[in-house]
Amino acid sequence: MWPRQELLKPIWHAFSALDLDHEGKVSKSQLKVLSYNLCTVMRIPHDPLTLEEHFKDDNEGPVSNHGYMPYLNKFILDKVRTKNFDVEEFNKMCWTLCYKKNIHTKHLLISDHDAFKVWCIFNFLSEDKYPLIIVIEEIEYFLRKLTEAMGSVWSEPRFADYKLKMKTKTWLTAWELIELVGLGYFSQGVNRHSMSMGIDAVFIELILDVLKQGYMLKKGHKRKNWTERWFVLRPSSLSYYVCEDLLEKRGDIILDQAYCVEPLPEKEGKKCLFIIKCADKNFEIGVSDRKKRQDWIQGTELVSPELPRRGLTSPHREARLSRRELRLRRHVDEDDLSERMRQLQAANESKQRQLEDMRMKMEEAEAKAALEELRRKKTQADLQDRYRKDLEREKMVRQQMEEQVAQKSSELEQYLQRVRELEDMYHRLEEALEDERQAKRDEEAMRKLQAKLLEEEAAKRAELEQIHLQQQRALSQTQAENQELLAERLAKERGLQAAMQQLERLESERRGALEQYQIVSKNLERAANKTKKWKDKVAKQEGLLRLIQPGDKAPQLITNWGPASFTNSELELRKKTWQDSKIQAAQAPWPNE
Repeated sequence: MWPRQELLKPIWHAFSALDLDHEGKVSKSQLKVLSYNLCTVMRIPHDPLTLEEHFKDDNEGPVSNHGYMPYLNKFILDKVRTKNFDVEEFNKMCWTLCYKKNIHTKHLLISDHDAFKVWCIFNFLSEDKYPLIIVIEEIEYFLRKLTEAMGSVWSEPRFADYKLKMKTKTWLTAWELIELVGLGYFSQGVNRHSMSMGIDAVFIELILDVLKQGYMLKKGHKRKNWTERWFVLRPSSLSYYVCEDLLEKRGDIILDQAYCVEPLPEKEGKKCLFIIKCADKNFEIGVSDRKKRQDWIQGTELVSPELPRRGLTSPHREARLSRRELRLRRHVDEDDLSERMRQLQAANESKQRQLEDMRMKMEEAEAKAALEELRRKKTQADLQDRYRKDLEREKMVRQQMEEQVAQKSSELEQYLQRVRELEDMYHRLEEALEDERQAKRDEEAMRKLQAKLLEEEAAKRAELEQIHLQQQRALSQTQAENQELLAERLAKERGLQAAMQQLERLESERRGALEQYQIVSKNLERAANKTKKWKDKVAKQEGLLRLIQPGDKAPQLITNWGPASFTNSELELRKKTWQDSKIQAAQAPWPNE
């Protein structure tokens, strides 16, 4: 079952396309058509009476007073229960209503179907607020996956230039994302077919929740034969079909909490085998090489049965949720940093005000000192005039006046000393202000250096983790290959030993057969001599009998010695007797020498 929030996004696009005035209002006739189409693709019975009751005409025209969202939730989305609900058909219906009014794909490098897939990916990666947008982090995630699927190399400087061109805008709409992909800014040097295949690969992975797919051999449970099937790995099952068009499904392997995956040794002429053990039965599967076997085993082991418990249907949705939480934490940290900077700014302004107050006080002190100096000069001039006028009169009191002058001079020195101290204090305050400004500049440089070091550390950590994973995979693969080579060498050694033993046995049998052949040859030669002797004796005996037997009136046989003394029937009878005796002599065991 798809989350309701993801079903609302395509419907929002369709509703916005029907809102021609961009006021959030759609005519009731158009809402009827939209509702009927939604019920059709979602396989929900459509009740027009509830729609008429919910949507009532007001005085301003055929616009709903109650809003479309309550009706959508209550009478459509709450009734989505069937497992045969085709999400792709639902997305295509919403796409058909909105794409022609927002974008033209003729000037783009992608087709309408590829633009539809990018639109679906946008709905998957967009934020859960309206109007729908995709933030810059998700744009980078999608472009990285698309570049990887096309077999190209990701260009970080090019993406940095693109972010500079965006200036303060950090998000895109669905149509801006389609135009960005269709213009080929991040796919230079890639043909249309490769771009279409890359978009299809990302669509299959993110939208159709296909983690891995490909042809493999499967052993049957009844006939025990090996058959090639097209396997599709999803978050909770491994399905297999007759071929890659996915029209004829042959079965599902449910990957629940009880399943496990293990490699198998070579058997029945198949080398790269592994087995999936489930609660009810086991499935033996074979691939063409060890790398594919390792990839399928790792992909199958990554399937987590805990996803449905957390309300998620695939690892991609879990990763998307993690990225959103990370962005939220980063925004919170940025807000905290902004608050701290604001506090520091306020403290700095307070110090600036204090320094300004001190400067004003110093200026007032300098003004008072200048005024005092003027007064002193005026007093001295007056005294001099008085001294000149009253010189004779004040001769008697000269000493007293000199003391007064000395006292005034001492006070003047003290006053000048205070003025110099105030000037020195003013210079120190200026130096302190300069030190503070330099400290702020050093703090800003240190903060930028620290941020750069943190980024480099994160990149290096990711690189080290990737190297570590590669080393682990290479080590496990090397160990498996060593074990297989050791088993193959032991099997060859055992076969060589068995062959040597069989060769020795055949050699001994050959020597025995040769000895037996020699014995049989000697017995055969002795039997031939004996048969020859008997033949001579029989011939002599038959000659004597022929002389004493009466002749037959039948035509006589002519032999090399003259007329024969026996008929044809007798000749046949004698031949048969001789053959029987010869066979019996050949079958009789020969006496030992």
